[in-house]
Amino acid sequence: MIQVRKSSDRGHFDHGWLDTYHTFSFSRYTDRRFMGFRALRVINEDVVQPGNGFGTHPHEDMEIITYVLEGGLAHRDSLGTGSTIRPGELQTMTAGTGITHSEFNPSETEPVHLYQIWIIPEREGLTPSYDQRAFPEEERRNSLRLVASPDGAEGSLTIRQDARLYLSTLEGGQSVVHRVSPRRHAWLQVLRGAVDLNGVSLSAGDGAAISDEAELTIRGDETSEVLLFDLA
Repeated sequence: MIQVRKSSDRGHFDHGWLDTYHTFSFSRYTDRRFMGFRALRVINEDVVQPGNGFGTHPHEDMEIITYVLEGGLAHRDSLGTGSTIRPGELQTMTAGTGITHSEFNPSETEPVHLYQIWIIPEREGLTPSYDQRAFPEEERRNSLRLVASPDGAEGSLTIRQDARLYLSTLEGGQSVVHRVSPRRHAWLQVLRGAVDLNGVSLSAGDGAAISDEAELTIRGDETSEVLLFDLA
């Protein structure tokens, strides 16, 4: 079963400095039909204007994953981390017992386009941590590159939940196949372009909740980028 969450149906707020879309209920946007999917709690697509960002704020008991599509996002946190996330780089942060951080677009001219994902952790009270890694396009072109997992397999980042995240950049007409183990589920988020998922057409910003499908075939209808979650 594939349930499509269309881009245009997401919660949307344009604050001027921030243009944001919420796949699931978040902040001032509430839709009881879309409170999350399995351990997935938040999928936000943000465009932050130059010289703007999110001031220092706290998180706890959440796995936070940030992926930048365009521009750069400067990050500072209470662990002493200071870095800038660039396109093709993935950031993971275990908020655990508590962490504060800020996120800012340091450019004077270019917006930053990013996705931020929250995943409910395996348990509360984890020790806060931070990591960041680049996944070059050649590693994910027309293939599913594992980028986050509970065991750090294949050079992926470690997250504290039974979930595996894959990135793929698909050329038009090219396909990747993912087998879903029994009693597991998946979510596909189209970051850019347009794809066909088991005969279902999806465009940039669209998501799909997937259950009771043993095999997923994702074909690029044009040059596209997708993020696939394999979930307990």
